Amino acid sequence: MPDLSSVDLNLLVSFDLLLDERSVRGAARRAGLSASAMSHTLSRLRDLLGDEVLVRAGRQMVPTPRAEALAVPVKELLARARGVLASAQDFEPRALKRRFRVVCTDHVATVLFTPAEAVFAEGAPGVDLVLAPLTPDTMPDLRSGRVDAAIGVFPEAPPEIRMRRLFADRFVTVCRPDHPRLASVRTLSLAAFLAENHLLVAPRGEPVGLVDRVVEANGHRRRVSRALSSFLAAIWHVSATDALLTVSHRLVRAVAGQLPLKVFVPPVALDDYTMMLAWHPRVDKAVEDRWFRSVLVRAASELEPL
Repeated sequence: MPDLSSVDLNLLVSFDLLLDERSVRGAARRAGLSASAMSHTLSRLRDLLGDEVLVRAGRQMVPTPRAEALAVPVKELLARARGVLASAQDFEPRALKRRFRVVCTDHVATVLFTPAEAVFAEGAPGVDLVLAPLTPDTMPDLRSGRVDAAIGVFPEAPPEIRMRRLFADRFVTVCRPDHPRLASVRTLSLAAFLAENHLLVAPRGEPVGLVDRVVEANGHRRRVSRALSSFLAAIWHVSATDALLTVSHRLVRAVAGQLPLKVFVPPVALDDYTMMLAWHPRVDKAVEDRWFRSVLVRAASELEPL
């Protein structure tokens, strides 16, 4: 077992950056160092671990098996260290230099992160945000520390995952204002709804959405002629075609000034839903992460009522 008194523990911070970026230049940029200084740090890590850590594969660098095995334990250790140190002193967001990774849809990015931007830009200018799409690996990524938080509807989240309510939303059905069959219609009937082609937003890649399940439970079927992974792309698409889109009321309201849409109450019973903020208990008490989550919660609380 190595004598910690002879080990520069700052090397663990560099190790974490190198494994995240898989690039000496990228890690150096995040650490505020020169590329040559980070390259020297990588050499010191290699000497300490007796392992190459990162090796070149074509034009990229990839971690060795040992580096991959150490990635999560090192990230957890650094998170605990940040929590211990930050709790012993006054935390100042303006001095924070960190990148937060959040998994969410572009619906959430538009509705929540746009109003939260002022807090980050003015109160924490050193914070970088990376918003990644929802995937089947979202919960494993929270567990491993690859992402810091996730926002969505997570009915089957593992029991250890922490959850916090952010905001409620409801469905509306939209089409372009000059739709050839619906421009003059005030109330969308089920028959008219089923007669049109529909767009489906499937951020996780599922071929069938909630609306389809509700429609089919009532003995009907709609035709989904296009499936897209992006909510904003779907809204843009529906504004230029004759398709219908059943989507978030908050998102439609957010883009209404830039993209006019005709809005209907869906002719099928769709419950309101709640967007949840999820994180792993590993960072439950980490001061930086708690502050970050508090910004999102506060931004959500300031959204207009439904």
